[in-house]
Amino acid sequence: MAKKEANFDVYIQEQLRDAKIEFSVQGSTVHEINEALKTASKRQTGKGGYPEFVAIVGEYVLVGENKPDRSLLCQRDSEDNISLEVKATEEYALNGALWYAKRIIEKTSFKKVFAFGNAGDSKHHILQPLFVGVDGHVELDEVQTFENFSADNIEEYYRRIVLGETPPEDVELGEVLKHAKTLHEYLRTFGSLGEDEKPLVVSAILLALREEKEKNFQIDMLNGDTHVTDGSKLFKALESCFARAQVGPQMKRDRILNQFTLIKDRPKLNAKVPTLGDKTPLRYFTEFIRENIFNAVISNSGEDFLGRFYSEFVSYSGGDGQALGVVLTPSHITDLFCDLVDLKPDDVLFDPCCGTGGFLVAGMYRLFEMAQDEHAKNNVKEKQIHGIEDREDMFAIATTNMIFRGDGRSNLECGDFFTYNPSELQISREATVGLMNPPYSQGSKEHPGLYEICFIRHLLDSLVKGGRTAVIVPVSTMIGKSKEEKEVKKELLKRHTLEGVISCNKNTFYGVGTVPCIAIFTCGVSHPKDKLVKFANFEDDGFVVKKHIGLVETERAKDRKSYLLDCWRGKVEDVPSKFMVQTVVEDTDEWIHAFYYYNDEIPTEQDFMDSIADYLTFEFNMITRGRGYLFEEDSRDACVER
Repeated sequence: MAKKEANFDVYIQEQLRDAKIEFSVQGSTVHEINEALKTASKRQTGKGGYPEFVAIVGEYVLVGENKPDRSLLCQRDSEDNISLEVKATEEYALNGALWYAKRIIEKTSFKKVFAFGNAGDSKHHILQPLFVGVDGHVELDEVQTFENFSADNIEEYYRRIVLGETPPEDVELGEVLKHAKTLHEYLRTFGSLGEDEKPLVVSAILLALREEKEKNFQIDMLNGDTHVTDGSKLFKALESCFARAQVGPQMKRDRILNQFTLIKDRPKLNAKVPTLGDKTPLRYFTEFIRENIFNAVISNSGEDFLGRFYSEFVSYSGGDGQALGVVLTPSHITDLFCDLVDLKPDDVLFDPCCGTGGFLVAGMYRLFEMAQDEHAKNNVKEKQIHGIEDREDMFAIATTNMIFRGDGRSNLECGDFFTYNPSELQISREATVGLMNPPYSQGSKEHPGLYEICFIRHLLDSLVKGGRTAVIVPVSTMIGKSKEEKEVKKELLKRHTLEGVISCNKNTFYGVGTVPCIAIFTCGVSHPKDKLVKFANFEDDGFVVKKHIGLVETERAKDRKSYLLDCWRGKVEDVPSKFMVQTVVEDTDEWIHAFYYYNDEIPTEQDFMDSIADYLTFEFNMITRGRGYLFEEDSRDACVER
């Protein structure tokens, strides 16, 4: 038992180090805390008591107690409160941690303590935090790591979870999406715009507003002149913006600008409307966007706000977007992809179905963080970002999005990915990393080449040998239902290596109805038969659906992502099978966690007692309903066997 407890102590210490939390064992380097512990015995004798660890993170103290069995996590009193009786504080992890926290609160200047009761072993365990303050304690949801309690995250965690405050970014996003809905109605009512035209008008206005600081555009210029229309003025500002952003070559610039000609060619957009204060719809839209949206878009570099706008417009359109296979990737997924492929400073990124550019934006910013100087950043823009998009309207939006991120020169092309020769793409792009969310639900028996797995094959063949690829696709893709999909799975293992598949939150694409998974491959290397492939269940990713907003991040998201990456990278050696399984695969297998999962948890004594109680309850119910005869035969058989 002592060895088991010592091993669990080591595991907890490793978790603290991974979160970059400095800690002390069996005491504290802070004098006043050490003095408080000299009379803090868990036996409540007034003698010394020393927790498994103590850490100081800013104004917060972290204190923890570890026990080698999950049944020793917590003991509660008759009113279901955490007991502070001597036997409880001495023998149970959470009770002991709470006892130490209260002593620290009472006898030191520290008044904010996170107490942790940790119970189990490195594979199956519970890490249960409490917040303890001068007014009592708050029980918090269990965690997998200490990531939320690191110096970078602990203040946000405290405000969001302990105080119940709504983070400013959540408020801002909710407001932006509310304005997006309002703007959608304005565009439809006063502009008679189609669903695919609305985001183009929004993008054109956003780009024109960028020219305000260059004195090339002012809202007051939009005066409803019938000779030089408001749309013509916006278009001229748009041309200036594209030139300033160095969008090139000229053919590409003209092709993109052509998507925006509707703002100057559409009479209804340029005619004054009495109900709008005798302004043109374009003037009205521009004022609304300037006041409610523009600042949010240009100030949130990490969020693909134009992509969010597009998603919102599609969601109000009655499903047109879904029918067209438009499933835009949330920003937390694009960021996760950068981690899963272990992005390096010299990597060349390629997204052949780039949509609004979400993956490229995330990848570009990650490369910027690793760049040593401005020369390296310019190299990222000019040589390390490549994308293809089939739809011309989304291609224009992707280019707009990249301009907002400071890159008008990225190598985006408008075209059908399947018309590109993979061998030629290898030579011309020299891409080392592929990131993709392909069109969904396009494949069929009549069009087998449009199955999502065919996009995967084409992408893998287009990257250099040893390249890494991450794709997000419907779970059915990794199962391989049709004959054609099964054949492609066989081909993939012959030419490439499957590293793993991660089952995602069913609400990742909220409102679309697609249950996705992430697949990671190494390109150009035949899959070894004895390779252990990782299959993770990341359905509980810390994101939830909130009314009027959609999918939002909770305080658990950082913790869950950190745990996933630790397991994926092998930092957690003994991962519970309910979270991740490592196994060899066949092309005929269903490449998802549920197919390989087995329950490796040893039932506890409490599990056994619960099962017996359930059975006795069932038997009692049957007898009281006059069905006791169901058990009589069993009783006679049991007697005969004895």
